Amino acid sequence: MAIEGQLEDVGLADICQLLAMGRKTGCLTVTDRSSFGYVYFDNGRVVYANVLNRPDRLGEILVRAGVINREDLSQAMEQQAREPGQRLGQILVARGALSEEDLLRHITIQIEEAVYHLFTWERGSFHFAPDEKPEEEEIAVVSINPESLLLEGARRVDEWSLIEKKVPSMDLVFALDRDPHGDEALELTSQQERIIPLIDGSRSVEELAAEAGMVDFDAAKAIFGLVQAGFAQRTGRKEPRRSETETEESITQHLNLAQAYDRAGMLEDARREYDEVLKLEPTQGTARRRLALISLREGRPEEALEHFSNAPDEVTSSYAGLRNRAYALELLDRPDEALTLLDRATELRAGDPELLLTRAILMLKAKRARRATEVFRRYRAGLPKGTRPPALYYAYAILAAASAGDRDEALRLGREGLGSYPSHGAVLVNLGVVLESQGETTAAEALFLRAVSEPPAPPQGHKNLGDLAYRRGDQAGARAHFERAVRLDPEMGDDVYLKLGNLAYKDGDRDWALQLWSKALELNPHNEVVRTNLDLVTSSPDR
Repeated sequence: MAIEGQLEDVGLADICQLLAMGRKTGCLTVTDRSSFGYVYFDNGRVVYANVLNRPDRLGEILVRAGVINREDLSQAMEQQAREPGQRLGQILVARGALSEEDLLRHITIQIEEAVYHLFTWERGSFHFAPDEKPEEEEIAVVSINPESLLLEGARRVDEWSLIEKKVPSMDLVFALDRDPHGDEALELTSQQERIIPLIDGSRSVEELAAEAGMVDFDAAKAIFGLVQAGFAQRTGRKEPRRSETETEESITQHLNLAQAYDRAGMLEDARREYDEVLKLEPTQGTARRRLALISLREGRPEEALEHFSNAPDEVTSSYAGLRNRAYALELLDRPDEALTLLDRATELRAGDPELLLTRAILMLKAKRARRATEVFRRYRAGLPKGTRPPALYYAYAILAAASAGDRDEALRLGREGLGSYPSHGAVLVNLGVVLESQGETTAAEALFLRAVSEPPAPPQGHKNLGDLAYRRGDQAGARAHFERAVRLDPEMGDDVYLKLGNLAYKDGDRDWALQLWSKALELNPHNEVVRTNLDLVTSSPDR
């Protein structure tokens, strides 16, 4: 069972304790809208954790601790890019840059530091998804007792509340007033001994931590002690760098955060982070591509095409780019343009059966029924022996055969489709349409009724039932089905709004009729019947 809520109501430590006591397995995601973190549990133990865009990622921890150098990390990351799925730590071990023992120890530090940082969050939301596992490159090699994390995390939270009074931000700069080593009564900690030689009035706390090979908490605590004892004082704040490198780093940070939100289904937050990327680089390929896909998922094909039009050529001309652009055009009822893109996609992947099925459907929508039936046959012949075609094939192949004038083939496909998918709405509705066109109204109505009785009810089924009722003068039945159709799909089409408007006018509700006809005209500005109705009613003397 999923668990979710707000950190203002339940502290993260309490949530982790609950998951540990319940021996839960899954992923706990936490967001404060400006950052994103996650903790993976396996049977109540913590096996992986990360906070995006923080310097406590494994590679950075190893460099800061002096276990590897920056060149080792760069070479390992380049190899990881060439060999997706390889873990960074194992690459470093295989290259001889560190031992297996050092790797396990610093993986544990990485996980602990991520969890400790999350414990400091007081605002935001959390969500626990049971049974989720880390991605391949994050598969756990350690298992940490959460009780020790909770105790240390609570201690750090308490200490941070004091430290923040003197060191409220990691971008602050401190300088020494005098050398602490001159005070024999002062006992310096090992962290202070490491950081004192680096405090020069120009480095920020974050930079001091990096150069001393320390985690942020230890560095801030060491400086806090020196300030408290009167040996150091704050001298300013480190101005952010405005270099090309930092711009690239900022893009990477926003992309990492956006992709984490995207993966968690938090589309609004993902969109916000991708938009931040585009402010820095308007043609950034990943951001444009992902925003286009989000727009498609949310039913905004025009917006998706706009993102693709501003994306680099490697995005728009790739197989996935061509397919997704074609899908956006299909949603906009522009099948001929979609087919042009699919022709180019075929050159890249000629043997893709899914591509062949999509081409056949688009040919039918482009009113090329005979050609569509040929492509449907090629698709069917290319399936592995014994493979059952999907319901989508039957739904459209029925209409293609009927539109091409082959009634017997349409009925054969309909019977075969119902045998495989007896409750599939589109198969039921489209076979009903064929039967209705042959005058078999009773059989067609029975299929439409079967379709709307099975969730999810297809709006076209209610539309067709409404048409049948409308023709036989059953105004109440027609209105009921038409209204259900437009509730399920408000963009159902101008015809249903025309008929609903006619029914409203017959009932004497002229205002409602005008609204319905106006909606019909909005959907189809070329509908002259609707335009005539509106002109007649609005120009009537008793209006």
